[in-house]
Amino acid sequence: MCRNALGKWRIIPTFARMELTTTETAKELGLLPEEYDRIKEILGRTPNFTELSIFSVMWSEHCSYKNSISWLKTLPKEGPHMLVAPGEENAGLVDIGDGFGCVFKIESHNHPSALEPYQGAATGVGGINRDIFTMGARPIAQLNSLRFGDLKNDRTQWLVKGVVKGIGDYGNAFGIPTVGGELFFDECYQVNPLVNAMSAGIVKVGETVSATSYGVGNPVYIVGSATGKDGIHGAAFASKDITADSVNDLPAVQVGDPFQEKLLLEASLEVIKTGAVIGMQDMGAAGIICSNSEMSAKGEHGMRIDLDKVPTRQDNMKPYEILLSESQERMLIVVEKGREADVEAVFDKWDLNCAIIGEVTDTKRLEYYMHGELVADVPANDLVLGGGAPVYEREYTEPAYFKENQKFDINQVVEPADLREVARHLLSHPNIASKRWVTEQYDSMVGTATMTTNRPSDAAVVAVKGSNKAIVLTVDCNARYVFADPKKGCAIAVAEAARNIVCAGGEPSAITNCLNFGNPYIPEVYWQFVMAIQGMSEACLKFKTPVTGGNVSFYNQSPDGGSVFPTPTIGMLGIMQDTANLMTLNFKQEGDYIYLIGESKNDIASSQYLASYHGIKNGPAPWFDLEKEYEMQELVKQLILEKRIVSAHDVADGGLYIALAESAMAGKLGFAIETDSAIRKDAFLFGEAQGRVVVSVKADEQELFVETMAASEVDFTLLGAVTSSGWVVDGEMYDAVAPATVLFNGVLHSYLGN
Repeated sequence: MCRNALGKWRIIPTFARMELTTTETAKELGLLPEEYDRIKEILGRTPNFTELSIFSVMWSEHCSYKNSISWLKTLPKEGPHMLVAPGEENAGLVDIGDGFGCVFKIESHNHPSALEPYQGAATGVGGINRDIFTMGARPIAQLNSLRFGDLKNDRTQWLVKGVVKGIGDYGNAFGIPTVGGELFFDECYQVNPLVNAMSAGIVKVGETVSATSYGVGNPVYIVGSATGKDGIHGAAFASKDITADSVNDLPAVQVGDPFQEKLLLEASLEVIKTGAVIGMQDMGAAGIICSNSEMSAKGEHGMRIDLDKVPTRQDNMKPYEILLSESQERMLIVVEKGREADVEAVFDKWDLNCAIIGEVTDTKRLEYYMHGELVADVPANDLVLGGGAPVYEREYTEPAYFKENQKFDINQVVEPADLREVARHLLSHPNIASKRWVTEQYDSMVGTATMTTNRPSDAAVVAVKGSNKAIVLTVDCNARYVFADPKKGCAIAVAEAARNIVCAGGEPSAITNCLNFGNPYIPEVYWQFVMAIQGMSEACLKFKTPVTGGNVSFYNQSPDGGSVFPTPTIGMLGIMQDTANLMTLNFKQEGDYIYLIGESKNDIASSQYLASYHGIKNGPAPWFDLEKEYEMQELVKQLILEKRIVSAHDVADGGLYIALAESAMAGKLGFAIETDSAIRKDAFLFGEAQGRVVVSVKADEQELFVETMAASEVDFTLLGAVTSSGWVVDGEMYDAVAPATVLFNGVLHSYLGN
């Protein structure tokens, strides 16, 4: 016998005298020496290898958020539409009215995609969709945010091709439309690309199911695919650096099957309707052990699990392999005792595995058996975030580059003599040029609810069937801004997401986030994280968009290349009460007036123009005023509701000229505008000062539009008019006709042909 962490006597299981572990074993599994000591204290003995493996994945950064949770708790969580508290369930749940709720979330699959881009991206799509339908919601929209290195690099082209194909193949086969996203290239992502996947689904309020477990004697089922050896220690792998040795972690990458997931989706939604389900959770990071522990800890119960009853794809799998496998398309379900036949009938109908592997207990412990032998015995609550998982306050220090950035002076940058050359450069840059070569690989129309496939808008609009409303979705983050000034840059990311929602005709409601950073043990990196959280908090409070949850991805770096840009991707949900309010970005007809709402500034800081044309990577974030941004967005909402404008498009990457070009191309029209002589012409055209929207107004609505604008305190400027063709600035022809497509200077010709 021995005393456990609470000082109570507990019998040492006989298995604990075998295969005992050491501090060195713990280190190999990614645990700190003090964490190993804490595990021994919790158990009251030395853990065996299976138990240590359990703690290693559950206490990994990917599962426990041990280096981030103290700051995540400071994010705003209250809002008028929130139906569950952040982190309480697998995804956020927001009330969108008329008895409907929207379940949505974004997560990363960065490390797997760096190693095996096709399966890494595909299983990221599969995993985020399971988070949605495990709560009882039917997924209706997917988005993604992708970051890669130099597009001229062979490895980058291989990564891009694999990731895009993985997303397309899985999403298209699964039958959920990909409705939006972003694609960004910079050398900082050369070794460690970022692949962030977002999904949203609709459910009737009151018909969701929780990720919980209770009721002594209730059976525990594993349903869906059989368990294999893919993805073992995947959560721990996600908490490591990408190095030359990472190829040895290839077994940590999961393998997906979208057709199996489609069956699982339909079966899961059907079994929920039987009323027999107590709780349900998908098996993502850390596999069975994560689902067991989180559901048990939430329900304040325990589980006895017989691992030999788990359907497996390989013979003679070891206990830790079964527990930690991250094989895809699996769910853990706790069922009301006596209703087994109802549940099994559903999964038999869909030809899916449905096996009882254990039962709920009152011990608050997880007891795992293999052929009748106890192989692991651990307390559920001590494994999980919010329970006994470690929480750390890391040191952070402002990096030296930050103050240097603030010294940037626009007057030290020579304005080019030929701005038409700059315009052509930006239009052909992969960060700005048409992404049709990617989006055409995705099915955006399956489900028949997407309203923006052929109606270009700043955000995706997806109709909620059975109502007149729609959800409005976007993912946004300019990581260059965040690197320049993490606090301001992250606030801008929230503001831009809200701006896109508003320009599409929606009302910002809530966000989910995917926080991609480098090593949290590096004080300068952790400073970027802390400042980004602070900026996010300020902006979310202003826009009344609480944080419903999300994902933290640290260790996005390489030994030689350093950290990626801090990239806190914002996934925002907006609500459109009436689909008649949908606003598109395309110019509508010749003769319409073009106005700029918001202030033009003598600012080119952190712009694509400054970075790629001048090669200047260091500088402050662009001009941004949160209060003025909010006032501008409120006014744009009013203009859309009152039908005062016929198009709206935010000024973002590439500046005003690119916004005009996109609106012109989308409408197959031209424009003629005048610049402001009080502002440098390159700044006026290509600067990325925030808080600006380009709108077009019918000639017979101009007077009412001006009256509305004059009654506000928001700046506005008449730029010019929509023309039949040609892009004219100050009387000078920049492009004779709107180009049908914009190529990347030939870089992708060979790639696209493969």
